[in-house]
Amino acid sequence: MITKHSLLRAVTPLAVFALVVSACSTPAGSTAPSTAASQAAPTAAGSEGAPSASAAGGVDMAALEAAAKAEGNLTTIALPHSWCNYGELLTGFNAKYGITINELNPDGGSGDEIEAIKANKDNPGPAAPDVIDVGLSFGPTAKTDGLIQAYKVAGWDSIPESAKDADGFWYGDYYGVLSFEVNTKVVKNVPADWPDLLKPEYKNQVALAGDPTVSNQAISGVWASGFSTGGSLDNAQPGLDFFKQLNTAGNFVPVIAKTGTVASGDTPIRIAWTYNALADKDSLAGNPPIEVVVPTSGRFGGMYVQAISAYAPHPNAAKLWMEYLYSDEGQNLWLKGYCNPIRYDDMVKRGVVPAELAAKLPDTTGTVLPTLDQITKASDLITKNWASTVGATVK
Repeated sequence: MITKHSLLRAVTPLAVFALVVSACSTPAGSTAPSTAASQAAPTAAGSEGAPSASAAGGVDMAALEAAAKAEGNLTTIALPHSWCNYGELLTGFNAKYGITINELNPDGGSGDEIEAIKANKDNPGPAAPDVIDVGLSFGPTAKTDGLIQAYKVAGWDSIPESAKDADGFWYGDYYGVLSFEVNTKVVKNVPADWPDLLKPEYKNQVALAGDPTVSNQAISGVWASGFSTGGSLDNAQPGLDFFKQLNTAGNFVPVIAKTGTVASGDTPIRIAWTYNALADKDSLAGNPPIEVVVPTSGRFGGMYVQAISAYAPHPNAAKLWMEYLYSDEGQNLWLKGYCNPIRYDDMVKRGVVPAELAAKLPDTTGTVLPTLDQITKASDLITKNWASTVGATVK
């Protein structure tokens, strides 16, 4: 029997990421830290015998846990608790290891995470992130710029080759598909596709879930919107043109849409990843009622990646965090938050994926996933031309 989840797997298997990362090797002349150096044994203040990570992903978990606990802290950035069930992941990590988590800028975008590393290279204080979770395009560039370090988790071999940097600098964590999150108390006729958003009845109702000059989610939303008017994975300009129309019509709300703004009716139609929209539907529990719609055209998927800062103040805690995220426990907690975890295929083979979690994912038949080169070009086009083309500042 084909479930919604098996339909998704049939259309967008993890093997598709072979197209995505075909050009992810570090260019000649890169300033990225060497793999040999970054795979050396991590250290903690006053600790000895800290663990090493082998090229095959072999990890001494007892030593790593001891070194991480000696550091005592972990600084994360841009992890909303409702995003991919991060709230439960954060509390679970703290409960399991007793490590205090300092959460920076929960509503920030991928660009903000990269800038935070750059701004705190020489500052080991609480403003310096240890780890990042960013859109795919940010991983290879962060490696090239020497902002992240290599580390291979214990389950490294079960992460598809096509969804990770061969040297371990970044690795896919999960992916989702763009959708419309609709407050049906305010919006009586739920839009089914991108062109519907231009209808006069949606005046002052449509918003993005981020600033399209820095947020991967927002950039993807702009890009995908143009598919219904001639856009494609190789042509993002129609997306900018679509949002220009949306803004001119008065339908676009230049506010970073969140759960609260959707619930209040300030942004009753939010363009967001399926996992964010479905998490809101659960948390709001019918007050107000939320409908999540995967548009009939321009079905667009996006993968995010994890990495550890090359300047991480707590490198062992950062590595232990990665081990937690990529364990079966962590992967299933992402799945609980409606995200497609990157180790899903391996976990299915071993029978450790709860059927009730897999069955809750929506049907996203026909979804396309961009390559790294396409993401780079589209992101550059949208971030540089948003202001001049659309003429709206999203805050």
